[in-house]
Amino acid sequence: MSKTLVLAYSGGLDTSYCAVSLSKAGYEVHALSVNTGGFSSEELKSIASNAYKMGVTTYKNRDAVASYYNKVIKYLIFGNVLKNNSYPLSVSAERIIQAIEIIEYAKSIQADCIAHGSTGAGNDQVRFDMIFQTLAPDIEIITPIRDNKLSRQEEIDYLKANNIDMSWDKAKYSFNKGLWGTSVGGEETLTSEKPLPEAAYPSQLTKNKQEKVKLRFKKGEFVAFNGIEQTPEKNIELLNAIASAYAIGRDIHVGDTIVGIKGRVGFEAAAALITIKAHHLLEKHTLTKWQLQHKEYLSSFYGMHLHEGQYLDPVMRNIEAFLQSSQEQVSGTVIVTLKPYHFSLDGIVSDHDLMNAKFGSYGEMNKGWTADEAKGFIKIVGNQNMIYHQVNSEL
Repeated sequence: MSKTLVLAYSGGLDTSYCAVSLSKAGYEVHALSVNTGGFSSEELKSIASNAYKMGVTTYKNRDAVASYYNKVIKYLIFGNVLKNNSYPLSVSAERIIQAIEIIEYAKSIQADCIAHGSTGAGNDQVRFDMIFQTLAPDIEIITPIRDNKLSRQEEIDYLKANNIDMSWDKAKYSFNKGLWGTSVGGEETLTSEKPLPEAAYPSQLTKNKQEKVKLRFKKGEFVAFNGIEQTPEKNIELLNAIASAYAIGRDIHVGDTIVGIKGRVGFEAAAALITIKAHHLLEKHTLTKWQLQHKEYLSSFYGMHLHEGQYLDPVMRNIEAFLQSSQEQVSGTVIVTLKPYHFSLDGIVSDHDLMNAKFGSYGEMNKGWTADEAKGFIKIVGNQNMIYHQVNSEL
């Protein structure tokens, strides 16, 4: 009797190899794609059609865009999370949701095994395996690419030998597309000095005339775009459609992988970067300095733990509770100007703006204290510095 196996299927080279080889090895392969954004209905139909060409028993697609936003992206926005001050965790964030959805599906059909196409040198193997072994320790994890140390060319040769030729060797760049951005890998990202060429990025510059857009937040959530209220995930999609035409959000992330080596990957994340920067500006106006200070290091921990596959550790729920509570007054509209290759934050309008002029204008005038009160405050604030320097200058 063949074992029932759920394959995390993207339709790329690695998962196509897994589908063919595992089917031929006698497994009853049930391929599952988890849509975390960025795919059209036509693309999803093509993925389904190709999956059956690979010999799978069944193919299903799960729409997890709303779940992805509510369980992960919302907190990345609350925390203004940019790994190494640049990368919005476009891929690492969605892998968590994909793994959870795959486990839920595997349990629902009482699968014996789960398979994924990760290599032994990347981060995804850790993220997938940690979720799988935590939520379903009795389900066997199978990883053909990692276990056999297969090269890309070996996979291509195997598929061609089995009459599966989809021009794998013609694809110079690899892409991972989702709601929170698209990663881009190529021969340049395997070096330390070469930039990705213009043509490598999924969106090309098609707009040159500057355009103003308005992002409205309510308790930290992106609730309206250009005055129209929709779900935050829909607003992110709409913002990305407009901003990507300006080729905004391109960069190359360099960071430390979970397995201890340095990694370099290109990405395009127009909506993610604009949303985070706009949200952060609104926070600067509406939160106290101590809220901002403590949010900064907790958000950094949250992003790092998420990147490292530690999403299920209870500390993540603790940090999420803090981030959620910090957003109580983070409501208002942020005005952004889109330009070719970049954007500027023009300003905010909020009922919770702590720059309220009735308390004074920075560098201009005060209305809440007298000159003598200011002198006394400064004397007390500087008291310890004065004592330290007087004591040590006498030695």
